[in-house]
Amino acid sequence: MGLPLAGVKHIIAIASGKGGVGKSTVAMNLAVALSVAGHKVGLLDADIYGPSQPQMLGVADEKPVAEEGQNITPVVKHGVKLMSMGFLIEKDTPMVWRGPMVISALRQMLRQVDWAPLDILVVDMPPGTGDIQLSMAQEVPLSGAVIVSTPQDIALLDARKGLNMFRKVNVPILGIIENMSHYICPQCGHEDHIFGRDGARATAVEFGVPFLGGIPLESQIRALTDAGQPLVIAAPDSLSTIALQGVANQLWQQLEARASQATGPVKIVIE
Repeated sequence: MGLPLAGVKHIIAIASGKGGVGKSTVAMNLAVALSVAGHKVGLLDADIYGPSQPQMLGVADEKPVAEEGQNITPVVKHGVKLMSMGFLIEKDTPMVWRGPMVISALRQMLRQVDWAPLDILVVDMPPGTGDIQLSMAQEVPLSGAVIVSTPQDIALLDARKGLNMFRKVNVPILGIIENMSHYICPQCGHEDHIFGRDGARATAVEFGVPFLGGIPLESQIRALTDAGQPLVIAAPDSLSTIALQGVANQLWQQLEARASQATGPVKIVIE
């Protein structure tokens, strides 16, 4: 386990075993939901090969400030401090880097950015169980990991691998989120479980970890995310926003409870 980040209370990894499950969208909206709830929040886009958070937060044209000899000042939007490789490369430029270069970039974004003070740093992990996941677990003391999956069996196969990978490196599993749990028709409000039903909930029970909730699939999520507008800001009354706020609240309460258990009460002995 690596050294803590000065001034950062909690660090959580938002992960998935495979791509295409909406992990980055969930990570961004959770970060904004935590900020709206009054917490000091940072968002690290650790997907070096496919950074998407600048576009999702609507800051793709901005740049972090980096003065010689000083740490990088991250971009701030909706109260969330953001750092991503997406700020440092051209939009259509592929990252043709080998593992050591990727890990070096990850370390710099962790250690050479002015994150503090933060209540929580949300790390949007790349899909899979490779170098970045292992390096993140070794570089900083993660408070926990959240697994994002859709309900169908194919996605859950890889979600199980991601969950077990974090367990192997002794990172607590804070829970599983079922994204795209059901589709809501914008015209009539009908619910359709197009990807299956309750698969992530059953997996959470199987592995003995919390089920943090299901986030429905609404057409406005795609439209708002493409436009760089977080759902929890642009559509505060939507069912998906309500679900995301519930997940954010659960995560914060769980992190604070774990921190309290780790430190324990102060015992005063009078002799």
